[in-house]
Amino acid sequence: MRPPKLRYQPIRLFPPPPPRLYWPFMSSIKFGTDGWRGIIADDFTFANARTVAQAIARYVVRGEDARKGVIVGFDHRYASDTVAHIVAEVLSSTGTPVFLCDKPCPTPAVSQLVRQRNAAGGIVVTASHNPYHWNGLKYKASYGSSALPSIVAQIETEIAFVQASEIPPLPPQPKLIQPLEPRAPYLDTLEKLVDWDRIRKSKFRFVSDAMHGSAAGVLPELFKRHGVPCDEIRGTRDPRFGGIHPEPIEPHIRALQDAVISGKYDAGFAADGDGDRIGAVDRTGAFVNPHQIFSLLVWHLAGMRNLPGDIAKTFSVTKLIDKLAAKLGRTLHEVPIGFKYVCELMLEQNILIGGEESGGIGFSLYLPERDATVSALFLAELMAWHGKSLGELLASLHSEFGEFHYRRVDLDVKPGQKEKAIAYFSDGQCDELLNLPVTRRENLDGSKLYLADIGWVLVRASGTENLLRIYSETNKLETTRRALEAVAATVHKL
Repeated sequence: MRPPKLRYQPIRLFPPPPPRLYWPFMSSIKFGTDGWRGIIADDFTFANARTVAQAIARYVVRGEDARKGVIVGFDHRYASDTVAHIVAEVLSSTGTPVFLCDKPCPTPAVSQLVRQRNAAGGIVVTASHNPYHWNGLKYKASYGSSALPSIVAQIETEIAFVQASEIPPLPPQPKLIQPLEPRAPYLDTLEKLVDWDRIRKSKFRFVSDAMHGSAAGVLPELFKRHGVPCDEIRGTRDPRFGGIHPEPIEPHIRALQDAVISGKYDAGFAADGDGDRIGAVDRTGAFVNPHQIFSLLVWHLAGMRNLPGDIAKTFSVTKLIDKLAAKLGRTLHEVPIGFKYVCELMLEQNILIGGEESGGIGFSLYLPERDATVSALFLAELMAWHGKSLGELLASLHSEFGEFHYRRVDLDVKPGQKEKAIAYFSDGQCDELLNLPVTRRENLDGSKLYLADIGWVLVRASGTENLLRIYSETNKLETTRRALEAVAATVHKL
C-alpha cells in the first residue's frame, strides 16, 4: 500500500482550479464563523450571493436593531464590487439602511466602522487568503468581529429557509443605500495606537507587501503621515494576485524577502488578501512566522508597555507564549483552534492580546478582531523601543526561554482513517515517539502528546476536508520534522 500523501503547510502550491461537476441542486452553502466562500462561477454565483445576503438580512431584522444599518465592503477580487452592490440591494429590500463602501478596503476596516457607527453588522465581499478563483461573504457582528456560533446557527437556519422558500425577493430600496468612504476613519483610528515619535527617531526603514490585496496603501499612508520611510510592493489591484496565494507565508512572500534584501530595509510586513493576517520579514530576508510575531507582540505589550489584561491563544500555538505569560505574571487562556474562540473570550474577559497559528491577532486596545496593519504597527514600535531588528529581538527571546521550532503537515487520508488516527493517539495506545516517552496528553481540540520535556505533537482532524492535520513543536528543527514523519508513518499503518 502506498503511504498517504503529505501536504506540507504552511507552504502551498498554486495549481489551477480543478473542474467540479455536479447537478445544481447538489450544491450547498456552508456558512461558518468567517462567512461563506466558494469557487467563482461554480459555488460563488450572483444567485448564491443573493441567497446568503437575504439570509443575513433576515437575521439582522430578527436578531439585531436593523434601523442602525449594515456596512458593506469589498476587496480586490473578481466582481467583488458588483456583488457588494447586489448585497446592498438585498439588504435595502428589507428596509435596512445600508452604508456601501465606495472603494475596496481591508476587512478590519469594515469591522472598525461597525463598532464606530454602532451598526447592526457588516458584510465584506472577500475570500480572504484563498486563491484567486475563490470569493465569498464575511459577516461581522455588531461588536466588530466574526460571528459567534450562536449567530452562525441563526444565519444557517435563515439560509435553509431562503433556499427552500419560493417567496420572491422584495424590490430594493435605493434611497436606503448611502455611499461611505471607509479608509479615512480607519486610518485615523489606527494611528492613535503607537508611539510615532519613538518610531520616527529610530530611523528604521520599512517596506509593505499588500500582495495585491485590499490593504494596499494603508500601512505606507500611516507611516508617511508621521515621516517614517515605508515603501510598498504589490500594491496594485490584480484579481489573480500575481499568480500566488494572497497568504503572507512562504513561499508567497518571496517578493517581499527579495525587496527587503535589495532595498536594505530594516523589516518587511505583509498582509493577506483582505488585510487581517500578518506576515513579516527580518532585515536578513528571514521569514518571521506567526508564532514568532505573536510572541514578540506579547513580550512588547504585556512586558515592555506593561498594559493590563490576560493572554489568549489557540491550542496549536507555540509554548513560548506559556513561558512569556508565566514570566510576565499574566493569566493564559487556551482555546480550541479558530479565532472565533479567541474573539468570544475577548468579548467576555479582559484579554490584552489573543492570537492563532495563522497570523490572526486581536488586541484590547483596538478590536476583538484580526488586523495585519495593527500588528505591523506594534512590531515597528517594538523595534523602535529596543533599536533592534526582528531577528535580534527573536534571538533575545530564544536566549532567555529556549528555542521553539514549529511545523505542520496535512495528510490526505482514506475515508475513516482520520477517525482511527484520532482514536489511536487520544486513547493512550501511543506511549512513545522517536524513542521518547509520552508524558501527558491534552484533548482540547484533537489530541496533543507531550514528548518528554522537548516538545509536543498534535493530531487533529479537519472538519471540512478529508485531511488529518499534524502539528509539532520541539527544541530542534530536525526533531520536529522527524516527529511529523513518525506520526505520518503511524497513520499509514492504521
